[in-house]
Amino acid sequence: MTTKFTYWEEDDGRFLGYLSEYPDHWTQGETLDDLKDHLRDLFEMFRSESIPGIKREAELEIA
Repeated sequence: MTTKFTYWEEDDGRFLGYLSEYPDHWTQGETLDDLKDHLRDLFEMFRSESIPGIKREAELEIA
């Protein structure tokens, strides 16, 4: 399974990013691999728990 994420490197070398499905919830890491670990943790938490206020992205079939 895969999911898309957006990330960037800050001036101080830290990596920030978020899961594309949850753009309001950023996390950070010391390295890109560290950021990916944090993003995996967020993904599992968002998928396994019912957390109020978590906005989700979905597709709607029109026709």
